[in-house]
Amino acid sequence: MKNIAIDLGGTSVRVAVVEGSQILNIISEPCKSNGSDVEVIEHISSLLSQLMQDDIDAIGIGVPAVVDVEKGIVYDVVAIPSWKEVHLKYILEERFRLPVYINNDCNCFAVGVSKYGEAKGYESAVCVTLGTGVGGSLVINEILYNGHNTGAGEIGSIPYLDKDYEYYCSSRFFLGKGTTGKEASIRASNKEQKFIDLWNEFGGHIGKLVALIVFAYDPQIIVFGGSIAKTFDFFKDSMYEQLKSFPYQKSLSRLKIISSEIENMGIIGASAICEQ
Repeated sequence: MKNIAIDLGGTSVRVAVVEGSQILNIISEPCKSNGSDVEVIEHISSLLSQLMQDDIDAIGIGVPAVVDVEKGIVYDVVAIPSWKEVHLKYILEERFRLPVYINNDCNCFAVGVSKYGEAKGYESAVCVTLGTGVGGSLVINEILYNGHNTGAGEIGSIPYLDKDYEYYCSSRFFLGKGTTGKEASIRASNKEQKFIDLWNEFGGHIGKLVALIVFAYDPQIIVFGGSIAKTFDFFKDSMYEQLKSFPYQKSLSRLKIISSEIENMGIIGASAICEQ
């Protein structure tokens, strides 16, 4: 199948033509996240029109929100305040006369990783995106488990310390320290001890997050994705150091923890949901 896949976020919207695991063409533009719901939909439609071809089979969309998958209704999109209840499937199917499939963006990442990436062949996986926030998705018996509202596995919102895991395990952690993940990675690469220590602190929080995942789900593999996951080498040692206190070491010895190295897996997964 050849699909058009959309990765919608508050910062950017990416639209691509995808066939299997291959991205044939891609457009990325800043998202008009502060506009009206109509304005954002028109922006998406414009990008779709630029890539539309006669041989496109379907449209797949990943959104940072809870979704009624059957009806294609998107609720309370993170970072797009105007999107409280958008009947996106109906709108786009009427406009483009193609089947439209919508799911949570981390769920799309999980489908892509399970079908084409590092979790392929594993019966149970937890996929975690580390970026502006923390997304979590579950794969059980090699099938994505949505939950009732595509919200299963959203571990970032679980209370932790004085806030929640999302605060301590995403870019918000670095903003709270007066920097950014990008700056912290550059300065740690330059061997600045302050920023090496910062990544070690971050890794301790990720270790706590991993412990939570193992307590709750006991998967075969955990796959990290998202912008911060690209810096896995900066925090994996302190993550494992934190896990030394985990009470069930046998569970950890059989657990694989990796960072996905495949670019644009969210886009690839958004296409893959069209084929489930």
